[in-house]
Amino acid sequence: MDNKEFGKQLETRTKKFAIEIIILSSSLPGSPEGLVIRNQVTKSGTSIGANYREANRARSKADFSNKMKISESEASETAYWLEIIEELKWANQTKVNTMLKEVNELLAIFSASGKTLRL
Repeated sequence: MDNKEFGKQLETRTKKFAIEIIILSSSLPGSPEGLVIRNQVTKSGTSIGANYREANRARSKADFSNKMKISESEASETAYWLEIIEELKWANQTKVNTMLKEVNELLAIFSASGKTLRL
């Protein structure tokens, strides 16, 4: 698989993840605390793919690198919020575990890409 094909597959994967985040967040409690977590996980979880898509359309290597670092950071933040949701038992544990696995895989991809860019 070439870089272009990999990039397209990763765009699709991050968009699918964003949709899953939106579905999950809509099921969170409507309490003030639930609304805070809902907002945070939705913003970070949907930002991963948006920034990755922007990275693929970057105007320079520096712009690409910056967007990839943002995707990495947003993936890390999303993992944090999913861990909070998991520990509070605010959602289906199997679903949250599946989403944690996916976001950690995305985080690993973005982290590895960032290390390659820094060399």
